[in-house]
Amino acid sequence: MNVEVGRIESKTPGKSYEDIIRGDSTPPAEVLLRRSNPPQSTDDIPFYRYTSPEFFELEMQKIWRKVWQFACRDEHVREPGDYYVYDIGRYSIVIVRQDDGGLKAYHNSCLHRGTKLKPSQSSGYSASIQCPYHGWTWNLDGTLNEVPCSWEFPHLDYEKNRLPEALVESWNGFIFINMDLNAVPLLEYLEVVPEHFAKWDFTNWYPYLHIQKELSCNWKTAQEAFMEAYHTPLVHPEMTHVVGDWNMQHDIFGDHVSRDLCALAVSSPTSKLGLTEQDLLDRSLLGDPEIVPAEKRVKVGDGETARIVMAREMRKTFKDTYSLDLSHLSDAEVIDSLKYNIFPNLFIYGGPGLPQIQQARPLGMDVNRCTLDVIVFRPVKPGEEPDPAQVVRITEANSYKDVPGVSAFMGDVLDQDTQILAWQHEGMLASEKGAETLARYQESRIRRVHETMDKYLSR
Repeated sequence: MNVEVGRIESKTPGKSYEDIIRGDSTPPAEVLLRRSNPPQSTDDIPFYRYTSPEFFELEMQKIWRKVWQFACRDEHVREPGDYYVYDIGRYSIVIVRQDDGGLKAYHNSCLHRGTKLKPSQSSGYSASIQCPYHGWTWNLDGTLNEVPCSWEFPHLDYEKNRLPEALVESWNGFIFINMDLNAVPLLEYLEVVPEHFAKWDFTNWYPYLHIQKELSCNWKTAQEAFMEAYHTPLVHPEMTHVVGDWNMQHDIFGDHVSRDLCALAVSSPTSKLGLTEQDLLDRSLLGDPEIVPAEKRVKVGDGETARIVMAREMRKTFKDTYSLDLSHLSDAEVIDSLKYNIFPNLFIYGGPGLPQIQQARPLGMDVNRCTLDVIVFRPVKPGEEPDPAQVVRITEANSYKDVPGVSAFMGDVLDQDTQILAWQHEGMLASEKGAETLARYQESRIRRVHETMDKYLSR
C-alpha cells in the first residue's frame, strides 16, 4: 500500500482559501482556519465497489444498518401524531412525534404479516399506527393497542409485540436515525460538527425547496460529484470566473466528517478573464449582469473587494427580510460555500450563504440507481410557521430549471453535475482498467469515505 507521510497540502498555484478570507473586512472565523488532511493510501479504488451487487449487499448489512443517517427535519414532525417515512434500500423507518414532544422511530413493517404500516415517501398525521391490511393498531409509543378478532390470537403476547424501534435523535433541527441500538450517541458520531456549527443555528429555518432526482448511477458516484471541484473547468466553465475551485480547502476531521471550503466572488486559478472587482460582484449577485441596468447595480467602493460588498449586502438582506442579525459572522461565513460531509451520505452547508443539504441514497436495491435530494432552507420570518416544502420528484429527463423556485444558475449547475453521472457509471462498467486513480488532495475526501466504509465492512 502506498501511503504519503505528513499532512497533505494543496499545491494549486495562486491564493489559497485562507489567503482569500484573510483579505476580507472581518477577521476569519477561527473554525475556518483549522486544517486537517492526514496521510492516505494512494492505491487505486476498484470499480466493483460501485457496480457489484454483492458489495452493495454488504453495504446494506454492515453500513446502512449501523450508521446515523439524516431522515427529515423537525418541521416535518412538529405535533404529536405527525409521522415521516424514511427509506434506505430495503429498509423503511417511520419517525413519529410523541405526546410528550419526544421522537420515536419504528421499523415500517406490521408484526402480523409484514405489510408496510405507512407508504414509502409519505408523511402526515395519524392518532395511532394502524396496518392498512388487517387493522392491527399500535399506540404512538409503539405498544400494541388493538387486534381485530382478538379471540383468534390467544397465543399473542401484546407486550412482546411492541413495534421494533430504531434510534432517533435531533440536532440543529435535523433528525437522524440509526438501526443499530448499540450505536454511539449522535453527537459523538458527528465528531467536530456540533462545535463547528455552534454559530450556524438552523433550528429556526425551514425547507422551502426540496427536489429529489432519480439517477442512473451508484449512490457513491452521485455523492462524489459534490466532493471535489477538480471537474469544474470542464463541467461548469461559467463558474470558474466567480468561484474558487482548484484552490478549495479540503479537510478531513475523522472517520465521519470532512469538508470543503470554497470562496465565492473570486475567480478560479483557471479563469483567464481577468475580471475586475465590480465584474465579480455583478456576476456573483446577478448571474447575468446585463439583466439589471448599470445605475441600479451595487457598486464596489474604493479599496473594497466584491466579497466585502457581497457580504454587506447579504447582511442587509437578512436583516430587512428576516430580522436576522448576521453581524456576529465573518464575511466568509456569510457568503462562502462551507460544505460538510457526514458519513455516509449527507452534505450540510454551514453559514447562511448557501443554506442547503444534499443526500444521495440507493434507489431500492438497485446498485446502478440512486436518488439525489437537494433541500434548500430559508429562515422563518417572525410570527410565521411555514410548512416544509413538498418533495418535487424528477427524472434524468427533467431539468432542475423546470422546478419552480430554482434559479437559472442553480439549475444549470445541478443539471451539469447530474448529467455527467450516467456517463461515469457506464464507463465504470465498460472499464478494462477496473479502478479509479484519485488526486492526492482535491479528491482526498472521496478516499476517506472508502476508508471509513472498509472499517465498517470489517466489523
